[in-house]
Amino acid sequence: MNDSAGYAVFFFPPALEALGDAIKPYLQAGPAGPHVPCREVDTAGAFIELTMEGQTAQGAAVKLELMVPSNMVRMIASARSDAEFGFYDRNRPQP
Repeated sequence: MNDSAGYAVFFFPPALEALGDAIKPYLQAGPAGPHVPCREVDTAGAFIELTMEGQTAQGAAVKLELMVPSNMVRMIASARSDAEFGFYDRNRPQP
């Protein structure tokens, strides 16, 4: 993952096949295989919510949210050095 402030979400090969063309615009190639780079990951519930930053065709910044079934995700790698990874209180004020 080239970005140093987020997560890399890796999927099982059958999941990539099942998601097909819908996941392809979000995938990036890397030494560990194709992954989805994202800013935030919420693993609560049956679906994993991936929050990414993107741009419209006009260049405006947008926040993208993808939700995928949790059984499709093989691994989530953290590339964050300033935030917690795992369980934490989402309502706690951030420094």
